[in-house]
Order: sequence, then structure tokens, then C-alpha cells
Amino acid sequence: MSTEKVRNILAQHGRLSTDSNALETDSDLYNAGLTSLATVGLMLALEEEFDIEFPDSMLSRKTFSSIEAITDAIEELQN
Repeated sequence: MSTEKVRNILAQHGRLSTDSNALETDSDLYNAGLTSLATVGLMLALEEEFDIEFPDSMLSRKTFSSIEAITDAIEELQN
């Protein structure tokens, strides 16, 4: 699974104040401007792109805190 796909979706739906390509994979997305509302749009776009569904137990700030955290969550759901 590509972090580039996650970056592209983040760029389209994250409404960040920072360019997603300029972020390290462990950069805090909330410090980069991700809001709760944008997180919902991001989550829906990720679910559609990767054909997954985030369970309630993963709907937390921690899951969407960084590109690395998002890719880890997606990989966990795909396995």
C-alpha cells in the first residue's frame, strides 16, 4: 500500500494549511491544519479508495494523527 495514495487523498480532502507532500510521514496532521470535520471527509475518501470501513474503535484522533498512522490503520484493516 502506497503512502503516495494516502498523501493524494489527504491533499484532496484534508484541507491542510501545509502541502501534504512537504510533510514527513510522522508529522502531526492536526498541527498541519487537519480539523475534525476534514477528518470525516478524509475517512470517507480513504474508505472508498481502499474498500475498507473504519470500525468505531479506530475512529480516534490517534488513527488520523499522521500519514504513518493512517497507512498502518489501512494495512491493519486490509489484512
